[in-house]
Amino acid sequence: MKETLSSYLPLSPATLHTLLALVDGDKHGYAIMQEVARQADGQFKLGPGTLYDGLARLMEKGLVLEVAASEEADKRRRYYRLTPPGMKVVTAEVKRLEGVLVDAKRSLHAVKVRKA
Repeated sequence: MKETLSSYLPLSPATLHTLLALVDGDKHGYAIMQEVARQADGQFKLGPGTLYDGLARLMEKGLVLEVAASEEADKRRRYYRLTPPGMKVVTAEVKRLEGVLVDAKRSLHAVKVRKA
């Protein structure tokens, strides 16, 4: 990884969802877009321009690789794989977001208690 882990954070929603879509294995672009829509329960969708521009930046940073299609895969499609540094970045972002949620819940609870 060219930069420190913290220099990648926070991730944009598009980047976070793209990396999360690749956690469980290689995917082609359309499959990434479908997985992002599934993860977000249809509330967030990636268009092709956003996806492919983002993948190009992630490849430049060494967080994602373009890989050859497997034997049973469609050879006409380009497939993408999360690299070990990419896994570290997405793991760090999830941990950061968990902390944000804990703090937010604590703050909301404190406001509710004061108003009660």
